Amino acid sequence: MGSSVRDLAAATPASRDKYIDLLRVASLGTVVLGHWLMAAVTVGGDGKVEVGNLLAVRPGLQLLTWVLQIMPVFFFVGGFSHALSYRSLRKKAGGTSVYSAFLRARLQRLLRPTVVFVGVWGAAAVLLELGGGGGGLIDVSLRLVAQPLWFIGIYLAMVAFTPPLLRLHERYGWGAFGGLVAGAGCVDVLRFVVGVSYVEFLNFAFVWLAVHQLGFLRADGKLRMPGVMAGCGVAGAVLLVAYGPYPLSMVGMPGEKISNMAPPSFALLCHGVWLVGAVELLRGPATRWLRRPRVWRAVVVAGGVSMTAFLWHLTAMLGVYGALLALDVPLPEPGSGGWWAQVPVRVVVAAALTGVLVGAFRGFERPGAGGESRVPSGGAGAVAALGVTLCLFGVLGLSTVGFGGILEGRSAMLVAVRVTAPVAVAMTLVGWLLVERAGRGRRVVAGERERAHSA
Repeated sequence: MGSSVRDLAAATPASRDKYIDLLRVASLGTVVLGHWLMAAVTVGGDGKVEVGNLLAVRPGLQLLTWVLQIMPVFFFVGGFSHALSYRSLRKKAGGTSVYSAFLRARLQRLLRPTVVFVGVWGAAAVLLELGGGGGGLIDVSLRLVAQPLWFIGIYLAMVAFTPPLLRLHERYGWGAFGGLVAGAGCVDVLRFVVGVSYVEFLNFAFVWLAVHQLGFLRADGKLRMPGVMAGCGVAGAVLLVAYGPYPLSMVGMPGEKISNMAPPSFALLCHGVWLVGAVELLRGPATRWLRRPRVWRAVVVAGGVSMTAFLWHLTAMLGVYGALLALDVPLPEPGSGGWWAQVPVRVVVAAALTGVLVGAFRGFERPGAGGESRVPSGGAGAVAALGVTLCLFGVLGLSTVGFGGILEGRSAMLVAVRVTAPVAVAMTLVGWLLVERAGRGRRVVAGERERAHSA
């Protein structure tokens, strides 16, 4: 493996933006570490196991989310990568529709490991329920392990909307970003000033797509004043939290009436702008650091397994707590000195267990054959759009309802629709198959490809 990684790193084109790869790996790694640190597992007097949030127990630590809530950076990186990928396919395909090929190319390394994760946990949930197992930490795990899938759903939407939003960007530039920002602001005005609550879910689109749009601007070299961006973003977030209805934490807190995350708020958008400006300020020194061969090889290795690690990191964390409970190791009060003393051990063991899971499932993250040598068949774009829509609602539904009670018909509300785990699993699987089928198209030989491109 070492030689192949070394060869892959050495073969990196000089034109590749290595800093983008570093940001992708670092943002997912920060999320994983944050989840490991924030999990506060307790056992009540009745023996009931609960998983809380350290930030709710120690509210003074919520300011850390202004640095550790780094998902906006991943979505910014996604915008950059999606713009380059779509333009490359569009150029190669000429007048041929590239939408289905673009979806398949961008979603292979996302959907394949996700479908495997859903399949493994879905099967485990069915077997546990049929066997009468469960209880304690197992029931909690069946609910919690699916929660990070919300990120997959949002990312699917970003990929699906890339072509029309990229056209808007190419026509209006900063104006397209400004329109999304204005939309997010209007939603919060209607929500908090006028009292129209049902529009709040629109900010799942406006806020995250605005951050994604910053990636388009970065791809065209139009983010020229990152210091101003960072300053305006952090100033806006501070003012909104200090004088508005927004909470301090940039992640959701148990029991809170207003969240900056679900649905995303205008304060979270300001937070995203500040983070994008901040990482752009670090571009110069980080790029020089990445010139070191060992550093770049480490990024290449991490980038090849980052999505698999993200999907399975909560499974590993809950496995660590399960082992502690099985061995009757006392769990100190979250935030206490004893609790912090256990943190290094829990994190190291969780990282090791994540490594084992990555070793087992990393093969599904490897991209398959690309779509550059294929021409999409008629209607492929519509099939791909249907597929990505089904996947989007499927994984969002699973993140809401979890895998618990999968045969009992347990349900949860996704926006205004009630979903169950079996339906969500089925939508995810069918959607993935449609995206795969539509993106394959038909293989063409060189002469036919030239005719298709010139048509």
